[in-house]
Amino acid sequence: MQVNFGRVLTAMVTPFDEDGKVNYDEAVRLANFLLENGSDGVVLAGTTGESPTLTHQEEFELFKAVYDSLKHKGTIIAGTGSNSTETAINSTKIAENVGVHGVLLVAPYYNKPPQEGLYQHFKAIAKSTSLPCILYNIPGRTGVNVNPDTIIRLSEIDNIVALKDATGSTEQVSQILTSVKENFLIYSGDDSMTLPMLAVGGYGVISVASHVVGPEIREMIMDFVNGNITKAKDMHLKLYPVFKAMFTSTNPIPVKAATNLIGFKVGNPRLPLVALSKPELEKLKELLIKFNKISR
Repeated sequence: MQVNFGRVLTAMVTPFDEDGKVNYDEAVRLANFLLENGSDGVVLAGTTGESPTLTHQEEFELFKAVYDSLKHKGTIIAGTGSNSTETAINSTKIAENVGVHGVLLVAPYYNKPPQEGLYQHFKAIAKSTSLPCILYNIPGRTGVNVNPDTIIRLSEIDNIVALKDATGSTEQVSQILTSVKENFLIYSGDDSMTLPMLAVGGYGVISVASHVVGPEIREMIMDFVNGNITKAKDMHLKLYPVFKAMFTSTNPIPVKAATNLIGFKVGNPRLPLVALSKPELEKLKELLIKFNKISR
């Protein structure tokens, strides 16, 4: 299966109203903004979308609201991964019925399966759907690394088409790219690693910072793709403070604050996450003013 989701996908925050309930109308408005400002698509109910504190029903309603409104405008990817294979299969089937363009499958968390368990988990989910699947390797969150050999084995399954890599390791990505098919795509899962990942053969980014600097991230990637390496490097260095600012606290705390500041009502994170402190928020405001994203 050959799929092109685009170079820039945004791992979208989930908007909450003042009562802490999902604001589906604001989710559609935000997704529309992102697709008009550098993103080829959005990833819903991922880490940045606070999947650990969303109910499954909220996730499914989010998938439907965004897909129904924007399905012809960009790529809609549903986060359907779980540490339970059966749960992930069920969520993936529901997402497929909604009509989304693909699913993001995070590595099982907390139960720390061995590599064969990881392989069988992802294989079972992929076999349950006709949707293209993106593997998501983020050992800092899950407690387990999906090793390169396992990813290479999984890439041989027809509808496992891509990897979101948040290991921070260009060595691991290089090892994978030496053995997978040419049409297997690797996306950086860390904004500050996007350019280094491109340099070793990565395709694009599933971004957090694109909530506020999406056009600039797209410009950086396309400059690299078109051979304007110095321009891409210069943009990377220019954006680096924004990339780091999005992780001054646990994701998505800073990016939700930033998204509120630029004019969207996404609310605070759900507990056990909390809002940015006032000093942190002031620093973020100053950065966004510097980048002309908000006025003083």
